[in-house]
Amino acid sequence: MNKLPTFLLALLLCSNSWAAATITIVNGDPAGVGFNDPTPVAPVGGNTGITLGAQRLNAFQAAASKWGETLDSDVPIRVLATWDALPCTDSAAVLGSAGALEVFSDFPGAPQANAWFGKAETNKLIGFDADPDTPDIRARFNVNLGQPGCFTGSPFYLGLDNNHGPNTDLVTVLLHEFAHGLGFQTYTDDETGELLAGVPSIWDYFLLDTTTGKVWKDMNDAERAASAIKSGKLVWNGMQVTNAARLVLQAGTPILTVLTPPEVAGVYQVGTAAFGPPLGSPGLTGEVMPVVDTPPDLGLACTPLSDLNMRAVRGKIAMIDRGACTFVFKIRNAQEAGAIGTIVVDNVAGAPPPGIGGSDPGIVIPAVRITLEDGQTLKQAIARRTRTHSGMYANLGINLGVRAGADPLGRVLMYAPRPNQPGSSVSHYDTSATPNQLMEPAINADLRHELGPPFDLTYPLLKDIGW
Repeated sequence: MNKLPTFLLALLLCSNSWAAATITIVNGDPAGVGFNDPTPVAPVGGNTGITLGAQRLNAFQAAASKWGETLDSDVPIRVLATWDALPCTDSAAVLGSAGALEVFSDFPGAPQANAWFGKAETNKLIGFDADPDTPDIRARFNVNLGQPGCFTGSPFYLGLDNNHGPNTDLVTVLLHEFAHGLGFQTYTDDETGELLAGVPSIWDYFLLDTTTGKVWKDMNDAERAASAIKSGKLVWNGMQVTNAARLVLQAGTPILTVLTPPEVAGVYQVGTAAFGPPLGSPGLTGEVMPVVDTPPDLGLACTPLSDLNMRAVRGKIAMIDRGACTFVFKIRNAQEAGAIGTIVVDNVAGAPPPGIGGSDPGIVIPAVRITLEDGQTLKQAIARRTRTHSGMYANLGINLGVRAGADPLGRVLMYAPRPNQPGSSVSHYDTSATPNQLMEPAINADLRHELGPPFDLTYPLLKDIGW
């Protein structure tokens, strides 16, 4: 057993039971706070509580009920929960967090030797509570959301019907965080690669780096730390998830395929635009030509292109640097110069490339964003080809043979951004998944209250690790 940081135990106990599992919410809040907040509120979205605290508890019980209907365990699962002041601004907020309070390895009946399992799963596998004095999961949620300075005016939606509008649906956040506590995480340090007490997590037996062919449990610390920032190359190698992905993930991944020159030919990750025509199949093929502003030759396309540059990009895919003006303005200038598509090169290091925001119904050419590193590689290749009077040709399109959020072999991508994001990296699905998945690193507004196929891949992963 390895005991993770412990906390104060319950002040008040509330529970519900279901056929598959019993999940108990242990209220750790002091009087007048969180679950015990007496502020009067009107019932909303099927939540009949008449105080703020009661509605919060009802939302917790709804999420616990959903997981209770999904899981199979004879041992009650206890979630110690509190409402706390978590980091928050008007533009970014920690909504909540949850994780196992204890992990266990090499217990009788363990499905995998030399592997950490969270306490709730351990209890299920051995058939009794391995440590009755300690709850299984510790959960915290942001008590200040919606208050001044913390997403001002946009509190959690406490209804149970998912009709949250512009607000953040609490039940969805709870389903996400409870999954982490149930085992949807590695206990290995994703930033340093260091194993917890020298033992890999059961998670690490399924986390595969496709560039090395190694799973995390077979790597050293440095290899794991490097693997955690290989966006598009870190996958989940479990059969339950891989099989379910065929039912859940949309066929077709947006990509940039460089056709020539051969030294840079291949597939590159892209972020897609919120405006203009969507990428399709077989897509748009053309010569790639960089924008050159005159003056000051920055490649930003923040002013109308010169006659010389207009002739250079007309009928071609324009490559533009990010910065100094909006994406919409850049792409509109390229379009007016006659470009048939655009590739925006990011101006900060990191991967995967984010999408392109903005709105302009007058833009009729496709646009994608690539990373700074990929952009530099392609620019250098174009410069070499220009000297030999031959061009770079590429295709902007959809690869229908690859599902959105999976690799070419159908294995689901895990979140491995560069630079590393401690607390988010590795223990989530990649943001390229379409439709959006519950266990991506951010909560998306279109999520359903679903945990398995045909909508979601959360429960299949828990099945892979032994649930």
